Amino acid sequence: MCHVSVGHAARLIEEAGLPTVTVMTRPFGFRAEGMKVPRTVITRHPMGRPLGAPHDAPRQRQVLRAALDLLGSATANPTVVELPELYRPKVLKVTSED
Repeated sequence: MCHVSVGHAARLIEEAGLPTVTVMTRPFGFRAEGMKVPRTVITRHPMGRPLGAPHDAPRQRQVLRAALDLLGSATANPTVVELPELYRPKVLKVTSED
């Protein structure tokens, strides 16, 4: 139910005069539309990883930039933007010392 709580919180914050952007994973995109969350970025990531894989800083920055861009460019509420890029798990290099 966290995704529902985030939607309600975003609407209340907007009513107080502060603009919001919510980042959700694709399985919850229908909730954003149904709840009329003001601005939402949908990522094609697994649940629990809306910004990307752990330690994938470039992808996380990309998602955050998209959210900030939406904050400045949205002209209607609600506005939902889905990022086309797929989730890319970060492969950690493991070294062994013999």
